[in-house]
Amino acid sequence: MILAEQHDRVALLRIDRHSQRNALNPEHTAALLAGLETAVEAGSRCIVITGNGSSFCSGADLEVVRDEGFLDSLYTLLHRLAELPVPVIAAVNGPAIGGGTQLALACDLRVAAPTARFAIPTAQLGLSVDAWTVRRLASLAGGGAARAMLIGVETLDVDRAHALGLVDRLGDLDDALAWAQQIAALAPLTLEYNKLALNTVGDLDPADERVGKAMMACWNSADAAEGQRARADRRPPEFRGR
Repeated sequence: MILAEQHDRVALLRIDRHSQRNALNPEHTAALLAGLETAVEAGSRCIVITGNGSSFCSGADLEVVRDEGFLDSLYTLLHRLAELPVPVIAAVNGPAIGGGTQLALACDLRVAAPTARFAIPTAQLGLSVDAWTVRRLASLAGGGAARAMLIGVETLDVDRAHALGLVDRLGDLDDALAWAQQIAALAPLTLEYNKLALNTVGDLDPADERVGKAMMACWNSADAAEGQRARADRRPPEFRGR
């Protein structure tokens, strides 16, 4: 089950499968994907994902990991997280193992509690993750850490993950929600552009004009004018995403 809450302009999605340490199966990946789409359609400016109980997500449910369609459902979710027009924060409240680390990687930012840890132990199971996950891990944590986790099957505790940059801030769910509220007050078009540009670094097709168009949309937006007025008036801006 995925539990959804709304906190002003921030949507909170909780993976609620504590007895299985919030392991993912096709039902949960579909429900989480649906929760993301609902949050965006409702006008949420930022989304926080966390796990109920003591785990963030223990990865794929091993009872279904080899079932037909599971990988498609998992990667549809992960790639959609990266493509969403709004920022997504992973509030990593406990272990994020395998698919749990992948889920955290697919989010834009990560806030982790003292009990958080990260691992991708596919080599112990004869499984694998896609090249997109490998590149994203190396981009965030560095090539050395990616090799240690994927080849040496090393687990990163929260302090090591934070030192490497895999974790952006140390804190609990309340800290993640507070950061999300701050982000939700920022200019939506600028955040959408920044996310797109960051996620296409090194992979951008020269014929793909999305990044340039998104950049100019920010400059030509009503929000840009509002930002200037608010600065002149010495007041907080009221961005509307247009």
